[in-house]
Amino acid sequence: MEQFKSRMLFLISAVILVLLYLMSSTNLIIHEKKTEIYPVSVIVEDSSDEDYEKLRKGMDRAAEEFHVDLSFITLYEPNDQEQQISLIAREISDGAEAVILSPARPAQAAMSLDDMMLNSPMVVLGELFPNEKVTTGISIDYMEAGRLLGTAVKEDGAAGPVYLISEGLDYGYARELSDGVVQVLGEAGYETSLRTLYTEEDCRNLMEGLAASGEQRAVWVALDENSLETAARMMDSSSEYCRQVKGLYGIGGTNRILNYLDKGIIRGLVVHNWFDEGYLSVEKAVEAIQGGGIKEQIIMDAYYITKEDMRDPAYEKLLYPID
Repeated sequence: MEQFKSRMLFLISAVILVLLYLMSSTNLIIHEKKTEIYPVSVIVEDSSDEDYEKLRKGMDRAAEEFHVDLSFITLYEPNDQEQQISLIAREISDGAEAVILSPARPAQAAMSLDDMMLNSPMVVLGELFPNEKVTTGISIDYMEAGRLLGTAVKEDGAAGPVYLISEGLDYGYARELSDGVVQVLGEAGYETSLRTLYTEEDCRNLMEGLAASGEQRAVWVALDENSLETAARMMDSSSEYCRQVKGLYGIGGTNRILNYLDKGIIRGLVVHNWFDEGYLSVEKAVEAIQGGGIKEQIIMDAYYITKEDMRDPAYEKLLYPID
């Protein structure tokens, strides 16, 4: 009897050991839950991704946390809204479960999307579109950003005309910025005028024309990053060009623009937290894919900074985010 009990105990122990082995080393007993990967496409309005470093850092952090396969797509030509629309259709057709869009021409993009059958949700970096598939808009208040720039010009006490320089008011959110600047400066008695600069040559011609005419020097306020960077680069290349601009202000935060601010070529900037914007866009895209997203407009804080603010720890973290 004792021998029988010993054999049974041995067999039971052997069976338990085999079961434990199967449970720990195979999926015959326990099926491990597979992590779902979400393909998300980001479509921006530029032909290069080098100006999106801070935004991409936030996107990459969120992509890692939320298991997103992120595709970052630029255009063949900057601000080509028609190509953006075709890329949206292509990416959804190729399997993107959500699209994050930085529209070249927001009003035109909103109308074009109304004519499309979108099978995937969309997050817009800017104002929320009425299309039912656009679940989230993420932006600063561009009108308020313009008021910040106008207030800075007024408080700096620069007399004379103010030139609003831009690639065009239909691109990005230049029109809202312009409205904010003009509102503040108009009430303060400033004369403002819009100067459209499509190329660096346009900027050079404007500066040389002002020098030749002997017109009163003007304050320049850039309504987009490209115009701001072009004007700053021209001023950096020539002391004569610098003399034609009483003060240069604008919006943006590329490392090149920050370098011009640090050198004193740009007097002041409106900035925001691009890292958080990128992170939120991916987070909201995943929520929409999972069916839990709500239609909402997220307004981020905007800040006016000068060269002296760049070493402030609060702004330093915003301007130079760490991965």
